[in-house]
Amino acid sequence: MEKLFNNTQVAFELKSDTELDRAYFLFKMISNQPLVRIGAAVTNFALNANLPVEGLIRATVFDHFCGGINENDCLSVVDKMHTKGVSAVLDYSVEGKEEEEQFDLALKMTLKTIDFAKERNAIPFAVFKPTGFGRFELYQKRGENQALTAMEQLEWDRVVARFDLVCSEAHKKDVALLIDGEESWMQDAADDLVTEMMRKYNKEKAIVFNTLQMYRWDRLDYLKKIHEQAKKEGFFIGMKLVRGAYMEKENVRAIDKGYPSPICSSKTSTDVNYDAAITYMIDHSADMSIFAGTHNEESTYFMMNLMEEKGIKTNDNRVWFGQLYGMSDNISYNLANHGYNIAKYLPFGPVKDVMPYLIRRAEENTSVAGQTSRELGLIKSERKRRKDN
Repeated sequence: MEKLFNNTQVAFELKSDTELDRAYFLFKMISNQPLVRIGAAVTNFALNANLPVEGLIRATVFDHFCGGINENDCLSVVDKMHTKGVSAVLDYSVEGKEEEEQFDLALKMTLKTIDFAKERNAIPFAVFKPTGFGRFELYQKRGENQALTAMEQLEWDRVVARFDLVCSEAHKKDVALLIDGEESWMQDAADDLVTEMMRKYNKEKAIVFNTLQMYRWDRLDYLKKIHEQAKKEGFFIGMKLVRGAYMEKENVRAIDKGYPSPICSSKTSTDVNYDAAITYMIDHSADMSIFAGTHNEESTYFMMNLMEEKGIKTNDNRVWFGQLYGMSDNISYNLANHGYNIAKYLPFGPVKDVMPYLIRRAEENTSVAGQTSRELGLIKSERKRRKDN
């Protein structure tokens, strides 16, 4: 297959020279792991101490990786991306909240993004995190089959009600809904709840999508098991495939608790697992819809080849590619330029509340071999191309 992803003119057409320079500066900083750790600690301290740093954060890392501080802020970015055929997934990226009031706010924001998606072709999906709707420890306790107290049962009932309301609205308004994956020790409860939502709302097609983190060696078997269940019970499967975002935390906990790590033994094993899941889903695209969230060029080419072999059109609505805003524009915009369905996650929220998300993004970039250097190389190439022209 023709190599598409080196075309920097297409990749960065929407970026001004100033924005390109900012991207170069940010990825240069992110490439230095000790600097990322120090920067994260300093930033958190400054925000918690109410030092006047929000403007600086907003003008640099926030505006590169986020769409704005609220959903309306994001619309100019959404419209701009869509001029090049790239869609958006509005992602309310406030993490680590533990209060019912915050869960209700996340519910309200998710319902609002479903309304946005209903009104705009440029926003084909809505999204939320399970821990946006309930406490992490509650999912963990439920997943480990521990008895809930009467108060905890009422709390869990509210979590289920939030899930059901959002999935019901998505179904009613015909908006696909992505539900993100999180740490393995809370994921069983989330998986069971999402499967229940699929059973209820995916009877005609995939509306509700779960997420499989394919750095977990058990996820391919889980996919096959849930597919068998879906065939027996008559519902469609929607799955977002990602490699995963909590590797270091997963491995540390496994050592501390003395159980086998749920993470694949190597990067190569993860890649093989990811591509096997792509193959399985493309092979069963009659009753499965896939959102392939990846910044990996080889897996993207792999999926494109599979689509061609199976006679699946580039714009088939059962097959989507996804990347994060501010990253892998060479994949996103070149895919769109060739007619594929592509959506970028567009995080938004108050600067202070979105910082945990941004710090996690920076830490992930430093830990993924070659990701940051690839971004820097592409930006250098585009700056040179512009200078030469």
